Amino acid sequence: MDPIHRIAEFDPRKKAFSLVDEFKNFAFKGNVIDLAVAVIIGTAFGKIITSMVEDLMMPLVGIILPGGGYQEWVWVIHGKEVPYGKFLGAIVNFLIVAFILFVFIVKFLGWVMRAKKEEAAAPPPLTKEQELLTEIRDLLRKGASPSAEPVPPL
Repeated sequence: MDPIHRIAEFDPRKKAFSLVDEFKNFAFKGNVIDLAVAVIIGTAFGKIITSMVEDLMMPLVGIILPGGGYQEWVWVIHGKEVPYGKFLGAIVNFLIVAFILFVFIVKFLGWVMRAKKEEAAAPPPLTKEQELLTEIRDLLRKGASPSAEPVPPL
């Protein structure tokens, strides 16, 4: 290939348009939009779970625990306060969130997904031809056993 044709191959305008086209194909594909929607829904769901844990569950845990609430529990070491109650609260918070997600994702969504798989896995009804072939196969198997009578030739 001669040098003039090689120079034409490296036209920056072609590369710029190619890059823009590639970006449009990437950015406006359904997968990227689906991912963006999933992130937004996930963020909203996370806020719901956080609110449920912090506003409903943790106050109940505070009522159950002695001493008026775990948040105020501190150790005083050399005049410095170490608020270990907040740490315990974070651990309880994590356990509650993990349990709620487990119940929702593993149990509820797992049940929904299994139901869909079972529905999709159900074989379609046999056609008349398939039913006849199945009957013939079963009769041949029955005739091949030692206790059965042999199948007469056709």
